[in-house]
Amino acid sequence: MGVLNFGEKWFRIPDIAKAERRGASLGMLLWRLDKKHRTRTIANINLAFPEMPVAEQANMAQEMFRHFGRVVADFLRSPLVKQDELRAQTEVQGIEHLQSVRDQGQGVLLLSAHLGNFERMCHYISLQDIKVSGIARDANESAITDKVNALRGQYMDILSRGNAARETIKRLKANELVVILPDQNADEAYLPFFGKPAGTVLGPAVLHLRTKAPILPCCHLRTGPGKYKHVYLEPLRALPEEKPEELMARVNLAIEEMVRLAPEQYLWMHDRWKYARRRGLL
Repeated sequence: MGVLNFGEKWFRIPDIAKAERRGASLGMLLWRLDKKHRTRTIANINLAFPEMPVAEQANMAQEMFRHFGRVVADFLRSPLVKQDELRAQTEVQGIEHLQSVRDQGQGVLLLSAHLGNFERMCHYISLQDIKVSGIARDANESAITDKVNALRGQYMDILSRGNAARETIKRLKANELVVILPDQNADEAYLPFFGKPAGTVLGPAVLHLRTKAPILPCCHLRTGPGKYKHVYLEPLRALPEEKPEELMARVNLAIEEMVRLAPEQYLWMHDRWKYARRRGLL
């Protein structure tokens, strides 16, 4: 909790470029000190891009640490960001896809990933007079959860993972938007991700099949200090007789497509292929 309080003071400054530089420096400090995640990051990049020269893999890994340091800085200074500033700093691509799924009145399962800037993405969407909810795991310390959720409360509601299904269905029926990030390691199904079997959750497909809410891929990619590109891809809907595993395989492909837009902004330090390795699938 003390680290979070210090971070608020260190990053909550008017100059966004300076705050991001401080965040990037924090990221590189973690790169030097955190051998476990440094090693996992490089190994995962090698799994996804085996044809990439080793030096380029290392450069991408370092840039990923810098990027997530910048994202932490941006999140902690978010109370300083004005709505007009956020709109002016955001380029939008594929807005017609959001409009088409909203018009259906069945709610939207907004499919994203630990890519770019999830927090800014939700903040930007909320400016369109759309009710936004996100599903997230509570932190180990309740005080940290309360602090983080208070910051997020500016632009979205947080549904606690593990108890979110009923409330998610309720909000979709009210034609609201629920953000899902199904790109974390799981033990429900093993489906291709960058051509390798990866532990994948089935929940988003089950929710879609039950509610008919379209799955809309979306990401928010940094293009410069305080500047972002907000991207929507074509929505996903279940095909006739399609099983949850088959739909989630297509979800993985959509996430992969978004990651390829800015691979250095993806959270490669997460051990996505952990359970697949344990099962001898890699």
